[in-house]
Amino acid sequence: MSSTASPAQIEPSLRARLIEAPETILEDAEVMRAIVAANERAMGANIVDLRGIAMERLEARLDRLEETHRSVIAAAYENLAGTNQIHRAVLRMLDPVDFESFLADLEGEVAAILRVDAIRLVLESAQAEADPALARLGAVLQVAEPGFARRHVAARGGTEGAPRPVTLRQIDSGAGWLYGARAPDLRSEACLRLDLGEGRLPGMLLLGAEDPHQFSPQHGTDLLAFFAGVFERSMRRWLA
Repeated sequence: MSSTASPAQIEPSLRARLIEAPETILEDAEVMRAIVAANERAMGANIVDLRGIAMERLEARLDRLEETHRSVIAAAYENLAGTNQIHRAVLRMLDPVDFESFLADLEGEVAAILRVDAIRLVLESAQAEADPALARLGAVLQVAEPGFARRHVAARGGTEGAPRPVTLRQIDSGAGWLYGARAPDLRSEACLRLDLGEGRLPGMLLLGAEDPHQFSPQHGTDLLAFFAGVFERSMRRWLA
């Protein structure tokens, strides 16, 4: 009498459903992996199943494509959110009808929209003495000696010469004379160089954040460059 075991039988109703809709197996990745693994065990260790190897590679490629797809979608949403944020800040910046309100909005509503913890506008000036009238405008406006923009960027690992339009970097703390009491808590900074027009020294708009990852050299600068362009044109209007 033969001792060969009879093959396992599939429950009739389940078998009928699989025959009627075989795609249910093909679309289930875990079931397909189990079937392929059982097939490899049945063939033995000395037989190489090229179809199984090809399937594994295709599955790995599919996983990579899905991850890339998710990354692209996430980046697109992030870029859209950033664009909306900059547009809102620009519209708010265009509302004030006098320079004092412009600076107050810059430190208040505009900073809140951009989600930064400190904003400073630095104007280079050849006059050594500070104008007492500037004190009434608050800490958001600071005056520095000519060459400040270049030195400030170069002081913390930047390059010598004319600074880039936008520099993003991580910092240990902000400059005390610029940021005041907020300086020790700041961990990243965006430096936006401002061209204030012919015959005028350049300026710089500084955005400070407590989040060390908010402004990183790996981030894109297009949106902040656009914001700086609108800001410097507004400044030319006030200076005129």
